[in-house]
Amino acid sequence: MANPADSLPRAAAPGTAEKPSDSYVQSFARGLSVIRAFDAAHPAQTLTEIAQASGLTRAGARRILLTLVGLGYVQNDGRLFRLTPKILDLGFAYLTSMPFWNLAEPIMEALSQSVHESCSISVLDGTEIVYVLRVPARKIMTINLSIGSRLPAYCSSMGRVLLSGLNDAELDAVLRASDLQPRTRRTVTDVATLKTLVAGIRARGWAQNDQELEEGLVSLAAPIRNRAGQVIAAINISGQANRTSAQEMTDQFLPPLLEAAEKISALVGLRT
Repeated sequence: MANPADSLPRAAAPGTAEKPSDSYVQSFARGLSVIRAFDAAHPAQTLTEIAQASGLTRAGARRILLTLVGLGYVQNDGRLFRLTPKILDLGFAYLTSMPFWNLAEPIMEALSQSVHESCSISVLDGTEIVYVLRVPARKIMTINLSIGSRLPAYCSSMGRVLLSGLNDAELDAVLRASDLQPRTRRTVTDVATLKTLVAGIRARGWAQNDQELEEGLVSLAAPIRNRAGQVIAAINISGQANRTSAQEMTDQFLPPLLEAAEKISALVGLRT
């Protein structure tokens, strides 16, 4: 369920141990790299294209592709290979293994209906956030977001909330690994400034994004915590700046957002 825009291997998340030589299964890792080679821009590819995208030889990529075809995760149409719907089983296994997300969805729907804006929940994966739940109100972004979509953590409201849950060493590691490119003229890319922003979010317990991810997009995000108080996810509300300014969004939508985050955190606390 990787983001269509991301077909390259990602840096390991902070705190992830180095792969041990005695237990690292290289063939399995290569299989995942083949799966990750498919994206929205390249839904159907030749063997040569997949080998290049995954960094494998043609022979190695061919063996993996034929294995995935045999398992039903990939289909072969002449020279082209493409993923099958069965691949969704791998992503949804994560969601079904965490049943409290099902309990969170009604709270998100109620929040979205009350503010008439889109509502999402995401988790941190390395330098990116991954959408695990989404209740769209209307299309407000040129990016097509859905469950499994990925966005940079450094310039998104949910990403910064999730970064605020890291310790200083982990935060440094994520920012060093991030491709800090300006998405808009407002995007903050300076590491020192980003650290200051994250520290402020950690202190006040919520984040605001005013058109840093995409022109015209404003959003608010709050943390979802487990029983130990650790930030395990983030919930946000997204809106359009030409309809609701960043300040108006904070004034009107922050209280119901924080209330929803607290309710979901309480549910998580009962199950973790």
